[in-house]
Amino acid sequence: MYETLEEINEEVKKCTKCKLCKNRTQTVFGKGNPSARVMLIGEGPGVDEDIQGEPFVGKSGKLMNEAFRGLGINREDLYIANIVKCRPPNNRNPEKEEAIACMDYLRNQVMLVKPEIIVLLGSVSLKNILGDEYGITKSRGKWIVKKDIKYLPTFHPAALLRDEHKKIDFWNDLKLVVDELNK
Repeated sequence: MYETLEEINEEVKKCTKCKLCKNRTQTVFGKGNPSARVMLIGEGPGVDEDIQGEPFVGKSGKLMNEAFRGLGINREDLYIANIVKCRPPNNRNPEKEEAIACMDYLRNQVMLVKPEIIVLLGSVSLKNILGDEYGITKSRGKWIVKKDIKYLPTFHPAALLRDEHKKIDFWNDLKLVVDELNK
């Protein structure tokens, strides 16, 4: 168990547990409020994130930020992380072994941030966090409570770039988070 997010980040920077470390420009640990009530978890860094060392700074992140602004959510109030901390080649989904190699880092991030709500962005984060029995299409927009944390699966912002019709579902899912926080 780590005592601070900075300690975990230092370990992540040195990590060689899987093959993703071989091609990274830098690790992408996580960013945001270390005491956030809401944590978002994506699958892994893309090319922009690999270059900048921050999660969700590319096209998907910009789209997500627009949704946040529209709903009055301040990105700085959230904590954003990914299943894997290094970019998979060609933005492919992380392989199971790669996700497993990073899972202790992510668990420790969750334990230190102590979010009330975790928004699972896409199928990869949903399956790696809650299990293979969950599918994003059936689970999105539905609260799942485990170990005193409320999980809300929704589409990954990259999916919205490929299919405009998913934007309204993503928006409505984020509204559920705002409503839950305002209870």
